[in-house]
Amino acid sequence: QVQLVESGGGLVQTGGSLRLSCAASGRTFSSYAMGWFRQAPGKEREFVAAISWSGSSTYYADSVNGRFTISRDNAKNTVYLQMNSLKPEDRAVYYCAASTRSTLGSDHRRNYGYDYWGQGTQVTVSS
Repeated sequence: QVQLVESGGGLVQTGGSLRLSCAASGRTFSSYAMGWFRQAPGKEREFVAAISWSGSSTYYADSVNGRFTISRDNAKNTVYLQMNSLKPEDRAVYYCAASTRSTLGSDHRRNYGYDYWGQGTQVTVSS
């Protein structure tokens, strides 16, 4: 069992930056692939980024590629999402997720590719 707690959300102006963190409980964090998803009001939850257990592989949604960076620190049981050049359309609740499948595959771009979810953190971008 893994518990995930996101933090770092808030209000930022267009063009600004935020860094989200996701702290995981449990001694097996380093064996999980991790992902970030987001859900805007009235929309379905969508994939943002994923990282393999070692950090050597990453995936990004086209909408954030080049602006967002996912990383992890297995010694701290934490995964990060650095968000730069934020746009109003980035406004959403951001969720951290953990997958027992440690190597990235196509499933990691889908909700069903993950086994554990955090409660989410709100990101608001003002225009």
